Amino acid sequence: MSKQKLELTWIGKEKRPKLEPRILLEDPEKSYHAKHRVTESDIFDNRLIFGDNLLALKALEQEFSGRVKCIYIDPPYNTGQAFMHYDDGLEHSIWLSLMKERFEILRRLLTTDGVLFCQLNDDEAAYCKVLLDEVFGRNNFINQVSVKMKQTAGASGGGEDKRLKKNIEYILIYSLDRDSATGFQKFNDVYDEEDLFEIIDEMEESGKSWKYTSVLLDKGRFIEERIVLDGSGEDIRVKKYKGIKRTTINALVRGGAEREAAYADNFEWIFSDTNAQTSIRTRIMDDFVSLADDELLVAEYTPRSGRDKGTVVQHYYISPTIRRVIWLKDTAEKRGRRIVKLEKAGTYWDGFPLNNLTKEGGVQFPNGKKPESLIRKILELATNPGDLVLDSFAGSGTTGAVAHKMGRRWIMVELGEHCHTHIIPRLKKVIDGEDKGGVTEAAGWQGGGGFRYYKLAPSLIVNDRWGMPIINPDYNAAMLAEALAKLEGFTYAPSEAQWWRHGHSSERDFIYVTTQNLSAEQLQALADEVGGDQSLLVCCSAFHGLTAAQASERWPNLTLKKIPKMVLARCEWGHDDYSLNVANLPMANLEPPLSHATPRPPVLSRKGRGRQAASMPDLFGDAGEEA
Repeated sequence: MSKQKLELTWIGKEKRPKLEPRILLEDPEKSYHAKHRVTESDIFDNRLIFGDNLLALKALEQEFSGRVKCIYIDPPYNTGQAFMHYDDGLEHSIWLSLMKERFEILRRLLTTDGVLFCQLNDDEAAYCKVLLDEVFGRNNFINQVSVKMKQTAGASGGGEDKRLKKNIEYILIYSLDRDSATGFQKFNDVYDEEDLFEIIDEMEESGKSWKYTSVLLDKGRFIEERIVLDGSGEDIRVKKYKGIKRTTINALVRGGAEREAAYADNFEWIFSDTNAQTSIRTRIMDDFVSLADDELLVAEYTPRSGRDKGTVVQHYYISPTIRRVIWLKDTAEKRGRRIVKLEKAGTYWDGFPLNNLTKEGGVQFPNGKKPESLIRKILELATNPGDLVLDSFAGSGTTGAVAHKMGRRWIMVELGEHCHTHIIPRLKKVIDGEDKGGVTEAAGWQGGGGFRYYKLAPSLIVNDRWGMPIINPDYNAAMLAEALAKLEGFTYAPSEAQWWRHGHSSERDFIYVTTQNLSAEQLQALADEVGGDQSLLVCCSAFHGLTAAQASERWPNLTLKKIPKMVLARCEWGHDDYSLNVANLPMANLEPPLSHATPRPPVLSRKGRGRQAASMPDLFGDAGEEA
């Protein structure tokens, strides 16, 4: 008896589309690059893909499996609201089916230490969490972050329901692998900022005590040095000073200094002290026992673990009970005369500029746009310069714009026409250094780099006028060779030296594609040229003069396949739309087919308020709550 697996089930879950791995066609006229290099680290090979995002992900799978460091998506929230491009309110099972297919490919694209961020509101977040547990493994769940995305100030207006106003959204974070040595280890250190004096004022108003009020004016004169051993037997070099001079911020203020100036002028030497029991403090106390009021210890050692592993650090100790000195400069930064307190990022994120967000990036996008500072925080946590970032629900292009400014490589997918009206103009401004808003200043961005624009090729197999499957006449020889190479698991890489080498799966295994009807004489010449130490898959319209069995016996270095017969059972040919168009839903096959005169049902696509004609692009081809 097999152990029952706990998982989320729904109607239609078992229906798995056989996706056609389309090739990507670059449109050089829509690609865009800076006229000159701005820095040596400029990145030019970013990709903007126009097309259904499920097919686009499938198209990327072969080349980019295991290469994407960070994925950020904000798919349609399934809120039940009417938007300009779609009705965003489906039965849960349909929404889950569409998301599952995408999550499975996204998982395969991640590096072993890669991370996925999925942003939703509470309409589908709980269901999505269980689905992600199934696809990624529950042990690979990292965090659920709550993000303040709306302001709630002001009186409630008419038309509000009886529920609390929604101002929080959620980001589900999953890694590909947390268990292996090469898997996800930890996020980069990222800090939230808040004005120091606002914090102090708030604490005083609530009756709490602000701790960083002492100032070390002079550490005195050196009097002795001792060696204390840590728990591993390594040296801790401890120097003792006498005649230290210290004061307080309050004393400086009573002496006539302004509070803000007192902090700014003495920032490097402002501290609090603590009696926290650390192993190093305990060992120092065992050796020194106590200190005079005017004495100071400076311990110098190299930690064997933790944040400062492998680097020499100094700890200061004062007072008769040998209290550890904690410097304000370790938890705050001085910006001119301003001081900001730094707190490590937790699971509640706030403080993003939400006013006038719709205009950020120089493009108007009334609903669903994410602030650049939110995407910057995600990329700071999970990536480093040069890492590859993917957003398959691109929306107005925020993810790509921020990744570009931060020196990350990026791929975005979008089907809505705003790919051309919003994303491309926005990215051009970024590349030209004309976008001065968002995270431009924080990232030190001055322009440079570029991107390549791709669209999905049409389906490889179509029906002729008699209903017979044929190779799409829109495919030229190069497109056909690339498509069949991808279908057969080969890397498309035409050789300039050998006409028959269109791609390879190994150093000695190649593919050749032709629409010719090959004779035995042609095959013999091909076999002779390939040689006995290599193998070649030959994809041709037909071959004559012998059977397939005879060919296999006669030329063991050749494998012959006829097109299109070799690929007919592989995929759902001619299926260009895997979105939430009603005609594409799992139960649609139970309905009679639509005639050419039947109005097309509403298509579900990207956001914008109101209702639009059925000709608009669709939801999962184009994306929902956009970045």
